[in-house]
This record gives sequence, structure tokens and C-alpha cells, in this order.
Amino acid sequence: MTLSLPIDPEANALLARDPLALLTGMVLDQQIPLEKAFTSPYVLSQRLGHVPDARELAGYDPDALIEIFARPPALHRFPKAMAARVQEVCRVVVERYDGDPARIWADATDGPDLLRRIGELPGFGKQKSQIFLALLGKRVGVRPTGWREAAGGYGDDGAYRSVADITDGESLRRVREFKQQQKAAARAARD
Repeated sequence: MTLSLPIDPEANALLARDPLALLTGMVLDQQIPLEKAFTSPYVLSQRLGHVPDARELAGYDPDALIEIFARPPALHRFPKAMAARVQEVCRVVVERYDGDPARIWADATDGPDLLRRIGELPGFGKQKSQIFLALLGKRVGVRPTGWREAAGGYGDDGAYRSVADITDGESLRRVREFKQQQKAAARAARD
């Protein structure tokens, strides 16, 4: 299996080969279309003139990083907050994983341990952690024992619930349809 989102092929290639780009895309995947979130690591590398590593971003001047995120077109709807969030995640990667984001999953003992490790990253609540775990399992081949169970419904085979299930335009449509149904059900429950 491989990662193949319906985005620019060069952005996809970066996500497939660079664990920090993949992690950054997941960090940014909130309150913007997922295509934008997962393309932004590629745009960031273009703006920097190279693919950054966790140490570089962790130590980057915060104001300069905000400027890079905010430059039109902004890398996120909330460039200041998300530049800070990416930097916070990179600091954790440097402090706990010696700057290597792949160690988050490579060193995990099993699915629950990997879910815990992901959940300790800034901005990763339970749902986002489960989605990232499912993405790693379904698209990247990271499958420690118990990963599907730890990912909850996002780990289900044949599901169309999140970025973990997207391989083309049709699967993207099905994921969006599922999300719309979830939002409608949540609205109906409130009313």
C-alpha cells in the first residue's frame, strides 16, 4: 500500500517519502480541506527552498515561521496558530524521538502504545490520533499488533471515514459524504 491522495503528485511524493511531511499534514488537517492540509508541507518546503527536518522547524524563529505560513496563499486558515502548533510538534519530536518522527511509530510496541504516542503530540486528541494511526496502518504499512482496534472505527477495512481511506477522487467523495452524514446526525441530536 502507498499513500495516494488526490493532490499534486509532487506533494504526494513528499508525503510518501518524508515522515515529517506526513505528520505536518496531519497536524494541519483541521478546519481546512484535507487537500490543502496535506499539500501544505510541500508548499512549505518550496518556500524554504528545501525539505525541512524537525530540528530546523523546532528551532526556527517563531515570527519568521509565522510569516512563511501566512504568505499568500497561506498554508492554513489560521497561519499563526498552526505555525506555532507545527513548531510545538517538532519540539516534541526532537525531545522524545531524537528529531526522527518515524520513531513515533517505529519504536511503538503495539497499537495501543502507538495510539498513546500519537496522542501525546500537541493538538492530537483521541479522534485525530486514531485517524493518524489508521492512516499509518492503511496507507503507510505501519501495522503493530492491535493497530486496527486502537484506531477504532477508523481502522475498519472498507470504511470511508477519514483521510486514511482516501486513494482517489471517488474515495474522497465517499469520505466527504460520510462526514456530512455525521454532521447532520449531530445537528439532529442537538435539535
